[in-house]
Amino acid sequence: MNTNQAPFLPRNLKDLLLPAVLGASLPLAWLAFIILMKEDLFESWMYYPLVIIPLGGAGGGLFFYLMGFHWFPEGNKKLIAVIFSIIFYFFSLWISAVTAFAITGHWN
Repeated sequence: MNTNQAPFLPRNLKDLLLPAVLGASLPLAWLAFIILMKEDLFESWMYYPLVIIPLGGAGGGLFFYLMGFHWFPEGNKKLIAVIFSIIFYFFSLWISAVTAFAITGHWN
């Protein structure tokens, strides 16, 4: 048994805060830009997408960090993990957008 393996999660959970914030900030900034450029007023149904979609981005950012820098830190496995993590990040954004707009009734 290999005892030099990294644990499943980092020892310091503060290491997970930055990837989560970075993963959530991109969709939050994008949504805020779209809402601010809209001519209509801010409506109450817009709270759901503003909360749920950045949560999906935070989950994708955490997964990207764990796959690329914690679980597979070097070699060809890291390259495959980063590519898969990028795909997973955009998939989590898409699923969270579908969920948010389905909750509000704007997904047809």
